[in-house]
Amino acid sequence: MKFRKVITVICGICVFAAFVTGCSGSGSATKNTDQAGQTVYGQVQSISGKSITLLLGEMAQNNMPQGGAPSAGSSGAPQGEAPSIPSNSGAPQGEPPTASSSGAPQGEAPSGDGSAPSLPEGGSMGSPFTAGTETITITAGDSVSIVTQNAGQETEAALGDIAEDDILTVTFDSSGVVSKIIIMQFGGAMGQDGGNSGGSQSTDNGTAATTMTSDDTVTGATYTSSGDDENALRIDSATVALDSVTIEKTGGASSSSENGDFYGTNAGLLAQNGAVVTITNSTVTTSAQNGNGIFSYGEGTTINVSDTKIRTSADNSGGIQTTGGAVMNATNLDVETQGNSSAAIRSDRGGGTVTVDGGKYVSNGSGSPTIYSTANITVKNATLTANNSEAVVVEGKNLVTLTDCDVTGNMSGTYNDSSEVIHNVMIYQSMSGDAEVGEASFSMSGGSLTAKAGDMFYVTNTNCVIELRSVTLTLANDVFLRVAGNDSSRGWGESGNNGGTVAFTAAAQAFSGKIIVDDISSLDLNITEGSVFTGTINTDGQAGDVSVKLDSTSKWVLTGDAYITSFDGDVANITSNGYTVYVNGTAIN
Repeated sequence: MKFRKVITVICGICVFAAFVTGCSGSGSATKNTDQAGQTVYGQVQSISGKSITLLLGEMAQNNMPQGGAPSAGSSGAPQGEAPSIPSNSGAPQGEPPTASSSGAPQGEAPSGDGSAPSLPEGGSMGSPFTAGTETITITAGDSVSIVTQNAGQETEAALGDIAEDDILTVTFDSSGVVSKIIIMQFGGAMGQDGGNSGGSQSTDNGTAATTMTSDDTVTGATYTSSGDDENALRIDSATVALDSVTIEKTGGASSSSENGDFYGTNAGLLAQNGAVVTITNSTVTTSAQNGNGIFSYGEGTTINVSDTKIRTSADNSGGIQTTGGAVMNATNLDVETQGNSSAAIRSDRGGGTVTVDGGKYVSNGSGSPTIYSTANITVKNATLTANNSEAVVVEGKNLVTLTDCDVTGNMSGTYNDSSEVIHNVMIYQSMSGDAEVGEASFSMSGGSLTAKAGDMFYVTNTNCVIELRSVTLTLANDVFLRVAGNDSSRGWGESGNNGGTVAFTAAAQAFSGKIIVDDISSLDLNITEGSVFTGTINTDGQAGDVSVKLDSTSKWVLTGDAYITSFDGDVANITSNGYTVYVNGTAIN
C-alpha cells in the first residue's frame, strides 16, 4: 500500500502546555497553530472532558493510483465506449430443490461462538490506519462538528460517542482550531448510524437462535430472536427450502457494525459456508441494528427468494444483503426499510452477484438508497423508491444494470457535510476498502429515472461507464451530469486529484440539462441512435476535457454556450438557438 504523511509532528513543550491549558476551559476553542488548515489522523489514547489525546498515524489510500481516480480504460475496456445493456440476465445460479411440505423446523441453536468463516479473498479486515509514535492533544470546542463516517457517508454524532481506540480524522481551520472530528468506521454501506467501531475489527458473526446444518425442507415454521449478535435463523453448509415461514428479529444489540455489515451478525436470516437456500411466500421482520432481512455471505452461498415480504426498522438494516462473493436471486419481493444506512438492495465488502426480477423496494432512511452496490447487481421490472436518500450508489469496480425499472430518489440532506453534492445517482470510490478500485458501470434501459432533489448524476474520484437507452428522465434541477472532484474530507482521493473520468453513451435517448465537468475531470459523450440532447456543457467556460460524438441520426439542441475540447459529428445536427459550441476556444457553429 502507498501511504501519505498526514501531519507534521508537534514539537516543543510550550505548545503542548497550551493544549493542556486549553482543555481546562469551559468550551473555548484551543488553537493548534502548527496544524492550521490541515487534516490529521489519530487513534484515541485517552479522553478527559473535551480533551482528546491522539496517537498520530497514516491512512492508507487503499491502493488508489497516485493522483486520484483511475485513468480511463484501466479495466481493459475500450475507452469512451459504454458496454451494451444485456437483454437478459440469465438464469439464477445454484437453484435448490423445490420446496415441499414438512414439519417443524429442525436444527439446534449453536453451542459455540458462531465464528464467521474466513474473509473473502483479498478482503483484509485490517484497519487502513497505521499508527506512528507521536501523540498530540486536541480540544473539542463547543462549535466543533462531530460525525461518524462509514463508506464515505456521515451522520451526526457527539463528543460522548468518541471512545478509546477509535480512529479519528481531525480537521483544523485556518487559525488552528479544531473544526471537525470524524469518527471513522471502516465498512458498512452508506454508513449512517453505524455504531462505534472502536477501531477494532472482529470477524465474529455471533450466534443464532436456530441453526440448520443438514439438508431440509420446512413449511409454515416461525423463527424468532431477541438476543444480542444473534440471527433468528442461520443456514450453514446445507441445502434448505423454506416455504411460508415467518422470521422475526425483535431486538438484540449489535456489538460490531462491521460484523453486521460484512458477515451477517444480527440479521434475520443468514446463509453461509456454501449454503443453498430457497425462500418462498414468507415474511421477514427485523427491529435491531444490523438487522438485515436476508443475508447471503461467502463464495458458494446462494439464496433464491421469491414472493416474500421483508421489513426492517433499525439502522444498518438492508432488505437483502450480499457480501463476500455470495449470490442473491430475488423475485417479486416486497421490501421496505426505515433506518439509516439501510439500502433496500444492499451489498458490502467482498460483493457478489445480485439478480432481482420484479417487486417493490422502498427505503425511508438517510443514506439509504434503493441500491447500494459493491457488487454486480442486475434489476429488471422492479419499482425502486428512496424517500430520503439518493436512488442508486455504485462504489468502486462494481456495476448496476437496470431494465424496465421505475427508479426514484429524494436525497434530503448532505450527511452533515456542507460540501456534499445533492444527487440522485452517485458513482464514486471511497476510502473504506469495501470496494475494489477500478471502472464502475451504471446502465439503464427502459423504465424511468426520477430525481426529486439534486443533480441527476454525480461522479467523483473514479472511472466509470454510464449508458442510458430509452429511459424517461425527470430532473429535480438543471444539472443532468456533474463530473467533479471533492474536498477529500471523507477520504475520497486527494483533493485536486480526485475528479471523475466518464464514458457516457445515450442511445435512443432524450435527455436535457447542464453537464458540468471540472478541470480535474473528463467526459467522453456519445450521442447516438436518434438521441436528442437539449442542454449545454460547461457553459461557464473551458474546464475539463470533454469530447462529444454526435452521430448522423442524433441532435444537440443548445440551451447555452458550450465549451468542449473535441467534436466528432456534423454541426448541421446542432440546433444553436443563438448559442455557440466552442472547441478549444474556437466556435464551430
